[in-house]
Amino acid sequence: MTPFGGNHSCASRYSLARGFCEVHLKVVGVFLASGKRVGLGCENSERLWKRLLVGSKIEHITMERFEPLAMIAMILTICLCLSTPKACSQADQGGGVPGFFIFGDSLVDNGNNNGLLTLARANYRPYGVDFPQGTTGRFTNGRTFVDVLAQLLGFRTFIPPYTRTRGRALLRGANYASGAAGIRDETGNNLGGHVSMNNQVENFGRTVEEMSRFFRGDTEALGCYLSKCIFYSGMGSNDYLNNYFMTDFYNTKSQYTPQAYASALLEDYSRQLRQLYQFGARKVVVTGVGMIGCIPYELARYQGNSSRCNEEINSAISLFNTGLRKLVDRFNSGRVLPGAKFVYLDTYKSNIDLIDNASTYGFTVVDKGCCGVGKNNGQITCLPLQQPCQDRRGYLFWDAFHPTQDANIVLAKMAFSSPSRAYAYPINIQQLAAL
Repeated sequence: MTPFGGNHSCASRYSLARGFCEVHLKVVGVFLASGKRVGLGCENSERLWKRLLVGSKIEHITMERFEPLAMIAMILTICLCLSTPKACSQADQGGGVPGFFIFGDSLVDNGNNNGLLTLARANYRPYGVDFPQGTTGRFTNGRTFVDVLAQLLGFRTFIPPYTRTRGRALLRGANYASGAAGIRDETGNNLGGHVSMNNQVENFGRTVEEMSRFFRGDTEALGCYLSKCIFYSGMGSNDYLNNYFMTDFYNTKSQYTPQAYASALLEDYSRQLRQLYQFGARKVVVTGVGMIGCIPYELARYQGNSSRCNEEINSAISLFNTGLRKLVDRFNSGRVLPGAKFVYLDTYKSNIDLIDNASTYGFTVVDKGCCGVGKNNGQITCLPLQQPCQDRRGYLFWDAFHPTQDANIVLAKMAFSSPSRAYAYPINIQQLAAL
């Protein structure tokens, strides 16, 4: 049984508490010196306070009136203390999605790496040149994929990085992603500090512990709340770029065949996703690895003759993606993770579409970064204060690895509302949010 199991209504204990509170407020209402029963109840507490303090009937508080008024004040305080976030009812924002929790790498990192000793940082110009808040640690010129997705889900502000989010702000979500992170702990060590997927999941566990305080320890209510939230996980790119195919630093390629490595990654990833489920995740979006054999970083290094892309890498990640989609089918069967609904985003297919139909989406440059150094602007990523290209809307890639804001917008809209199961499977994110 999960920590959020049980046969009772998720808000049953909270409802009992509210009922107790409202009944007692109505009882003590008869003590009001006005001789009238004031319309009471927790939802009317603010109105009651105004009537108590400034109402024409209670302008002077005498000693004989003090005790009943103190009783009312005490019960009102209890009501306010019992107030908890909405659990199973329609949330105020996001069209029923109260929170958005994000796990991943530099494609969605929004500042968690800023305080780490690492080369995988983007808290300097020209990164963020088109972002409203400027340079934040996002590895692109503007909004990331999940920034756009949060807007499409109805959130009025961007989901903040976990490193700067505590207290009640956690209820609306947090971004745990870290540049250079991977499914495997050692992935990305060549670049310095980072927060691996295992550590990101651990951080979410701490978040759940902190959130439980706002539900007065009611695990059913918290579980019901989390079941309405959207969870996004995009992992695997660095396990190939900064591990398997970086043979000067890692020996995994000599230890595993491409199929065996994909299987090992999926075994670890399955465990991590199941752990998120144990913590309360029910609506989960997972992304396949994109067409990284065709990013500027690889194009600058690849010396093949038959293709402009590194098809060895593309072939290896296709094995992982195929296995991840099968894992989604397994999770959605109801036998492994009851009550969960997973959506698989075929980022590889989306990348092919963007490249093959670039002009349709307004892109004129698909093989080099808007900023960077060397061949295809892909040998070294954007340097501090480097002047990026002027026509950023025409570029598919911002730097050697990451898409531009405009590419992220196209990709997020595909994932959110496309009717094609080629991009989002078995349903799209909009449909997932409506469940």
